[in-house]
Amino acid sequence: MPTDTADPPNVVVVFADDQGFGDIGCFGSPYIETPNLDGMATEGAKFTSFYAGAPICTPSRASLLTGSYPGRVGLEEWVLFPDDEEGLHPDEVTIPDVLDEAGYASTCLGKWHLGDCEPFLPTNHGFDEYFGVPYSNDMGAAHTDGEYRELPLMRDTDVVEAPVDQSTLTRRYTEEAVEFIEDNRDGPFFCYLAHTMPHVPLDASDEFDGTSRRGDYGDAIEEIDWSVGRILATLDRLGIDEETLVIYTSDNGPWLEEGVDGGSPGHLSGGKFSVAEGGPRVPAIARWPGTIPSGSVCSELLTAMDLLPTLAALAGVDLPADRTIDGADATDLLMRPGSADSPRERYVYQTGGGDFGAVRDADGWKLRLDTDELYHLHEDVEERFDVADDHPAVVDRLRETARSLAADLSEHARPVGRVD
Repeated sequence: MPTDTADPPNVVVVFADDQGFGDIGCFGSPYIETPNLDGMATEGAKFTSFYAGAPICTPSRASLLTGSYPGRVGLEEWVLFPDDEEGLHPDEVTIPDVLDEAGYASTCLGKWHLGDCEPFLPTNHGFDEYFGVPYSNDMGAAHTDGEYRELPLMRDTDVVEAPVDQSTLTRRYTEEAVEFIEDNRDGPFFCYLAHTMPHVPLDASDEFDGTSRRGDYGDAIEEIDWSVGRILATLDRLGIDEETLVIYTSDNGPWLEEGVDGGSPGHLSGGKFSVAEGGPRVPAIARWPGTIPSGSVCSELLTAMDLLPTLAALAGVDLPADRTIDGADATDLLMRPGSADSPRERYVYQTGGGDFGAVRDADGWKLRLDTDELYHLHEDVEERFDVADDHPAVVDRLRETARSLAADLSEHARPVGRVD
């Protein structure tokens, strides 16, 4: 149900690309300096059991913006490529669509990756404006029908620069975010800032290039941290700090196969593409001065899918009644991160190829569906000790949970968008 609020908050969601669970100072990084993100956690809440909708780009972004499992919206398999004839269906209801009912202005900045042509672009999906790269930054060298493709920078539906200088992207996205916040200071507004970095190929501006102790990867993240600092300083300067919810997270875990150019899952196992914890479990921080208790740490189950219903509740608007939304309203958890329970009963992990690979419950029991291995994440987050033989009833219950959701998705899946 919508929250009874006369003044819905401004919302800023910062979405990193391929940043691992262990790649922020307050999440345990010994090499990457992130004073602004650490400050966000000190002034707000750190969520240590937060899951992306998938361990790979396109499905994860579809899940975040629609509040649904990727398989619910037909985008569960791998990623979209330039000129693909598929994308997020124009009839899908996204976060900006929902917030528009409460009078929100909205912008999408950075990586989109849900279709690079109309009718799939951000301005076709509820955003008032768009500035960014429509897909992954390693797709600039892709060959389409034998032709070399330059990586484009778009404004709304037009390419304004190609090839874009990737070393300028983090700074330019940040400048656009600051300008949008200034122009909409009277609110309410929704700023979705989906950074291109630290996806490979890595890049950073001259001010950050070569300055971190973690090579190019650290340079990219430390510039993103600077970007967060600029946004927080802008909110403070405009006097809207206490009126604005800022959320920081990542689309999936680190691309371990990239070696030194990939990130770290910290104490978790696995990374991008994987259903081990390091694949979909990502760092998450929320800050809302005066509303979210400072210095909170929450280990309750929470997912990116939960943002849409949570923001709808905070804005005082109803969810669409004509479709299944897999996310849950986590308002109580956001307001009381140290004491409230998870609004979710389950989370199903999908592989990079879209199959169900594991399932967990809010009590920390996780079943690997490919191996029938059972782990209790509250005691064994590294997934080292299989206890399936000791808990056959838990194995059966979780297997039935996955089967039930698979049947529901099969019956109630919505179509992927296709170019006519």
